[in-house]
Amino acid sequence: MRRNLFFIVIGVGGAAVLLWLGYWQTGRLGEKLNIISDINARIAADPVELPVSPDPDSDSYLPVEVSGQLGSEYLRVLVSQKEIGAGYRIISVLDMGGRRVLLDRGFTPVAQQNIPTHEGTVTVQGNLQWPQETDGFTPEPDTIKNIWFARDVAVMAETLKTDPILIVAKKTSFNDAPVSPLPVDTAAIPNDHLSYAITWFSLAAIWMAMTVAFLMRARRAPQPKS
Repeated sequence: MRRNLFFIVIGVGGAAVLLWLGYWQTGRLGEKLNIISDINARIAADPVELPVSPDPDSDSYLPVEVSGQLGSEYLRVLVSQKEIGAGYRIISVLDMGGRRVLLDRGFTPVAQQNIPTHEGTVTVQGNLQWPQETDGFTPEPDTIKNIWFARDVAVMAETLKTDPILIVAKKTSFNDAPVSPLPVDTAAIPNDHLSYAITWFSLAAIWMAMTVAFLMRARRAPQPKS
């Protein structure tokens, strides 16, 4: 009897912990969906002038409209596009007259060698972003071949002598082909809380089923004779 009581306590207690983890993940799912919804609304808002001193936290995803001269210098960031393959993000200098910022013009296939230049004043609508793409495993950029492996705004700004501000193009006043814009979106924001919740709830059900099966087996077992 004591043995059965021990397994009942373990079974109920373990299931309770697993259920709590599942409910916690459903709460986190709601929070993440709200965050993504807020970001999507911010991305789609009407563009404003570029702030004097944009903040990487409060102004991330802020839609802006800017005009200036597009410099001939650019950096290539190695990326991959689904159904297209490898290519580069083209990061250029946008000189706004006394103020230089980074412009992420978009994607071009890896085989494309000649990036177009544009004379005169251009206008760009896009979103501010300070992407967190580097970690301890990110290779150093190959400055000889002009190949970068992540968008590091601070280092890129130092390299191209601009302010540490990156505008990701959404719409331009000029035809930039073969470069095609890769507008900011929320697709890269991880949101695995639903799958985690399902996993915890499934484990709770399995835990309880195993507990019930053990108790039924113990009940059917022959009792020792006194």
